[in-house]
Amino acid sequence: MSCTCAAESPMVMPRPWRNAKVVTSVCSGLLLLAGFAGGYMGLRAELQTVLYLLAVVVGGYYFGREALVELVREREIGIELLMSTAAIVAGVMGQWAEAATLVFLYSISEAAEGYTAERARHAIRALMDLAPKTALVLRDDRETRIPVEQLRVGDIFIVLPGESVATDGEVLDGHSSVNQAPVTGESVPVEKLPGSKVFAATINGEGALTVRAAKTFADNTLSRIIHLVEEAQASKGRSQRFIERFGKRYSPAVLGAGILIGLLPPLFGLPWEDWIARATVFVVAAAPCALVISIPITLVAAIGTAGRNGLLIKGGVHLENLAKVRVVALDKTGTLTLGRPQVTDVVPLDGKSAREVLAAAAAIEARSQHPLAQAVLERAKSEGISLNPAQDFQSLTGAGAKGWVEGVECFVGNPRLFEGLGVAVAAVTPRIEALQREGKTVVLVGTARSLDGLIAVADPLRPEAARAIADLKRAGIERVVMLTGDNPLAAEAIARQVGIDEVFAELSPENKTEKVAELDARYGKVVMIGDGVNDAPALAAAHVGIAMGAAGTDVALETADVALMSDNLARLPYLIRFSQRTWGVIRQNLALSAIVIGALIVGAVGGYFTLPIAVLAHEVSEFVVIASGLRMLRA
Repeated sequence: MSCTCAAESPMVMPRPWRNAKVVTSVCSGLLLLAGFAGGYMGLRAELQTVLYLLAVVVGGYYFGREALVELVREREIGIELLMSTAAIVAGVMGQWAEAATLVFLYSISEAAEGYTAERARHAIRALMDLAPKTALVLRDDRETRIPVEQLRVGDIFIVLPGESVATDGEVLDGHSSVNQAPVTGESVPVEKLPGSKVFAATINGEGALTVRAAKTFADNTLSRIIHLVEEAQASKGRSQRFIERFGKRYSPAVLGAGILIGLLPPLFGLPWEDWIARATVFVVAAAPCALVISIPITLVAAIGTAGRNGLLIKGGVHLENLAKVRVVALDKTGTLTLGRPQVTDVVPLDGKSAREVLAAAAAIEARSQHPLAQAVLERAKSEGISLNPAQDFQSLTGAGAKGWVEGVECFVGNPRLFEGLGVAVAAVTPRIEALQREGKTVVLVGTARSLDGLIAVADPLRPEAARAIADLKRAGIERVVMLTGDNPLAAEAIARQVGIDEVFAELSPENKTEKVAELDARYGKVVMIGDGVNDAPALAAAHVGIAMGAAGTDVALETADVALMSDNLARLPYLIRFSQRTWGVIRQNLALSAIVIGALIVGAVGGYFTLPIAVLAHEVSEFVVIASGLRMLRA
């Protein structure tokens, strides 16, 4: 059952009267009405039959052709063939009014299904209308309006108050608040300063911004979201694939059973007209239309709605899986915390000053790519310490780094690094543990012979983290676990603050992957939340992998099963509830479809239902399922 809707443009919702299937269905209905009215007005029976026959031909053109294509080219018996067969048999038996009624109702339901699916798909594509059509660009010291498609990476453009941002970029000048709801789903405008990132189609507030384009219009975050959501809507969940496989076997079985019902009883002396009629009603009643469309229409609507609310779900299978997870595993840095570490304490040792300890650490960290390095460099800069990068810098994976500072080989790293060098760490262990119990990560600074000092770094906890964890448990999550590479004391301190059930610390990316597998075996389906880059192996190993703050991050958009476009951890409980609601709607639709089909089959075989009643009940159930699935268009 499919419908190709003609559209004026990819961004304009197609008009119903420009949809060929809708037009033929309406014409079929008018011919059917003319036949009924003609009967009351004394029209000759032959002319009535002609009107009904035309209604059958016009209304059945598309699904009849589809039935033949499936049968001849794909060697499959589908729902369209069942309906076509029932209409032809009814006509041969002289029941042309019944045949025309069947064709009209089925054709309009076909058109309605395709049109509503297009409406659901259009809901996410309509986001593109939010993007401006032109950009005010600075070229050759002149301001010029150009189409956004002509923007190049590196172009400088101006976003005036109230305008939409033309493409992704970095603010060079200006101060304003920007409504990022179209991309990230955040309801509160975000303050933008020089250095801040902005995304296409987000709406500028009260101040003008000068922005350097980071991506072309075709490659910006909004365009990628739309592309990925459309791909997701085209993908299928496990239950949808099962229903389609079921339908491919079920439809031939229905046709075969209909033939047996029509032929066997007359062989034993029962009236053949009665049993042919029952067989025709049976074929219509048993057609699994509502059953087949109950899942895809719901998933398409749900994925589109999630995309408009800053939740990028890569396919129906992930939406189904989310509804079944029992354990949530979270990374700490950048997920539970803000991901912006700050130096909180500098503890000098062995006669060194705090400034000397900070200067030595900054010299080495100037060459480092470690997340904590930036915190040390920012603290050194704030205290006016000039940075002289270390010579012969070397990263020591999992331990720290080393380099030559003013002719002395210096080390920065964890306690294990210095213990391995033979430096006595025991004397400062109580101080280290005290800082770690406060949720801080402690970095040691010194040489191969002595410790010069300690630097404590803390990554502020997200303000919404504790409430988000509590909401996850209220949403039915049985266990929340932290998987982190940080030290156990710091991890435990964070866990106590937010209400996490279990902590696994000092984990490498490979260890995190192993823990995900262990949690799955011990508790059930696991969802892993991380940054989409460092946690990629664990995200892939989990039942569902979710990337936090993926807006503008290509790797996160590509690697995760689900991407939370904003950094708001509170979106996670909403996502779990949303998936549960989607699965609930699917189950309701499946149950309704099964009940209606079962009742109609019993009534058809028992001779209680006429063809018009079976057709009407069948199509009403299909419309109800479509309407029920489209409930997921509401956030």
